[in-house]
Amino acid sequence: MDKELILKRLGQKIREIRKEKGMSQKDLAHAVNKDQQSVQRLESGNVNPSYYYLTEIAVGLGVEVKDLIL
Repeated sequence: MDKELILKRLGQKIREIRKEKGMSQKDLAHAVNKDQQSVQRLESGNVNPSYYYLTEIAVGLGVEVKDLIL
């Protein structure tokens, strides 16, 4: 299992859903009380997010956590 690849895929999925929702990184960051750089790092696969952080992102995007990882 390639950790780097898995995190990149997660970030791509989050970016894809965010764009489908018409949100900018700044919009998503504001929705989850983070800064835009945190969202950028997550989307680029440079962060191994906790389950809690994924839950925050899912709520901010209006989806379920499973939608981020499948």
